[in-house]
Amino acid sequence: MPGQFLNVGDTHLFAEVRGSSALPPLIVLHGGPGLDHHEFADFLDPLTDTVRLVLLDMRAQGESDRDAPESTWTLAQMADDVQAAARALGAPHYAVLGHSYGAFVALQQAVNAEETRQGLVASIVCCGVPSSHFLDGVPAALEQFGPPQLREQIRASWAGEADVTTEADFARLMEEQMPWHFADPLDPRIADYTRRSAGRYAPDVLRRFASAGYGGIEVEKELGNVGTPMLVLAGRHDRTCPPEASEVTAAGVPGAQLHVFENSGHMPFVEQPDEFLMVVRGFLQRMLPGAAWPEDA
Repeated sequence: MPGQFLNVGDTHLFAEVRGSSALPPLIVLHGGPGLDHHEFADFLDPLTDTVRLVLLDMRAQGESDRDAPESTWTLAQMADDVQAAARALGAPHYAVLGHSYGAFVALQQAVNAEETRQGLVASIVCCGVPSSHFLDGVPAALEQFGPPQLREQIRASWAGEADVTTEADFARLMEEQMPWHFADPLDPRIADYTRRSAGRYAPDVLRRFASAGYGGIEVEKELGNVGTPMLVLAGRHDRTCPPEASEVTAAGVPGAQLHVFENSGHMPFVEQPDEFLMVVRGFLQRMLPGAAWPEDA
């Protein structure tokens, strides 16, 4: 599938583009930090009947240039990069979908000053939090997690993030941690998803963020600044970014819509793919000018 490099000023970001150039772009932001666009595999591809998918590898991650100074590996800069990427695409208007850490980036961009989000007409934040204090419950959630052997596997894997140095080690950590992210830690789809989503990892980015609060998002008091439509998505059984955090986001953003996937953890686009696509497609068709309806696709 076609890919291109987008000049965002001090570096170039890789984007894999799927769908018709006649459709408005949906810029898709991966999690991690340190993952890449392969996180979504082909799960979002059905949306190409509605939008042009632009799966972005964020700063110093994936296939993006690795020359960006480490001092710029920040949540604030990655949020600014989204606007720069849209400008490089030549998109007069666009929407953003971020998952996990990508949701942090999308939310940060949405609350920023208007001049830093020109052309943004809608945001989708999936399994994110508006403040890092919502992550404080993770240790207690781990103590309730089972089976016991998986609990210890997750605990050891998290500890390894601060010292990860190779892409192979990063891939091993992701495989070890994936059961945590599903409502059912023994979900038979986990192995298939892990295989389909393997990409190019950035261990140096993960190592930095693991020791710095994973970006330190703090926008809870600024949610009222959001001036564009927002869809907030959550998994009822998300152990990392609990649905209560999404409820706070939706309550704080004027006119925001909230949808909770009742049978999902942190990965609703994998765990409940049909419902995920229906909800996201419907929002984009209503909010993004030029988005296609099924009979138009």
